[in-house]
Amino acid sequence: MATLKEKIGYGFGDMSSSMFWKIFSYYLPFFYSNIFGLSLADAGLLMLITRIWDAVSDPMMGVIADRTHTKWGKYRPYLLWIAAPFAIAGILLFTTPDMGPTGKLVWAYVTYILMMTVYTAINVPYGAMLGVMTDDSNTKTVFSSYRMFFAYGGSFIALGAWEPLCNWFKSMDFTEAGSWQYSMIVIALFCFCGFLLCFSMTREHVQSKVENASIGKDIQSLVKNSPWWILNGAALMSNFFNTVRGATAAYFFKDYIAANAVLDFGAFNLVLYAGLFLMVGEVCNMIGVALAVPLSMKFGKKPTYILSLIALVGFSVLFFFLPNNGFGWWMMMLLQIIISICTGIISPLVWSMYADVADYAELKDGSASTGLIFSSGSMAQKFGGAIAGWAVMALLAAFGYNTAEGAVQTPEALDGLKYLMSFIPAGIAAVSILVLMVYPLDKKRMESINSQLKAVRK
Repeated sequence: MATLKEKIGYGFGDMSSSMFWKIFSYYLPFFYSNIFGLSLADAGLLMLITRIWDAVSDPMMGVIADRTHTKWGKYRPYLLWIAAPFAIAGILLFTTPDMGPTGKLVWAYVTYILMMTVYTAINVPYGAMLGVMTDDSNTKTVFSSYRMFFAYGGSFIALGAWEPLCNWFKSMDFTEAGSWQYSMIVIALFCFCGFLLCFSMTREHVQSKVENASIGKDIQSLVKNSPWWILNGAALMSNFFNTVRGATAAYFFKDYIAANAVLDFGAFNLVLYAGLFLMVGEVCNMIGVALAVPLSMKFGKKPTYILSLIALVGFSVLFFFLPNNGFGWWMMMLLQIIISICTGIISPLVWSMYADVADYAELKDGSASTGLIFSSGSMAQKFGGAIAGWAVMALLAAFGYNTAEGAVQTPEALDGLKYLMSFIPAGIAAVSILVLMVYPLDKKRMESINSQLKAVRK
């Protein structure tokens, strides 16, 4: 029986990952183009090209983790080994060196590749732990929900603290670039501690009967695993959806929303800015995570996932038609609440479904390649973020967005920002629905798979 301590401990791991990931996804494009000094084209190309290495490193890390044997287990020790490199790489990523344009571009490529490599080295084993902490499909969803609840909690802290931290360091006479670097040092310390807590509070309980399988057999099983291909497509689209909206928010609030935008509460006014918008989203993601378990228990994971996507399509389209005034600002926040609840429901379902795919592979082919399968989840997350980051930059350039300090944006650029917050994410969610319709591992089939695996593992 899984303990509350283990569930909380498992949550600390993704709290640490997500604090970094959300800053990377939502603020790194803005950092590269408006502070570090890269052009939109260079920044977008950087985020796309570096994913070629990720296409190799994620499955490679999965294979390595599957074949790791220590007194702490297969996957858990990486939380201890990689925690410090993870924190250091994040700090280097947000460091602006005193170099010329070519030197800075090289620095950006090196530090970005380093960060994603270290992220892979800790996040792939962390994700794979879900497959060996329990052998029950429903309990995996509970673990996954704790994971995502803590992840969104960490994101809330990071996004809420980011701009105030940057402003505080600037008030201490740091440069703009220096304030971003020192803000990341603060976040990195929190992430380091979170991974150590995750390591100390969790255990691996499930021991597969499949031992010493060849890499070739694992890869062959993976290639023939149709649910894995389908889930990868759906996961890619989900991350694409989140990153497009999140990465656009900093630009949207800087240039589209009026400078004096406030939410009028009567007795007081609350300034509306990107950080607040994203923070509210993280809190509502947590509400969605809490709803994921009861909804998936009642309707099944796949139907719950699809219904959430349908809601994302409709409410994202509505976002485009909101006016840029007091009423519109309130409605933007309302739609952000609803959209974020829906994305929060989806997040734990994805990781729980990867655990189901791993069980399906073990029963079908006798291949316990849990780490390799979960590495695809990390890879889908990175590819979704990379493609979205590149697409946002490319579309901003196509819409004529001007990155110069104090630039007044054209009507076409402002409309482009609205499209990136509405119709474009809606289209991504619609594609995800089509992909998920053919996913075969429904509730009834997983009950049969779990029952057969319990007999095999005895």
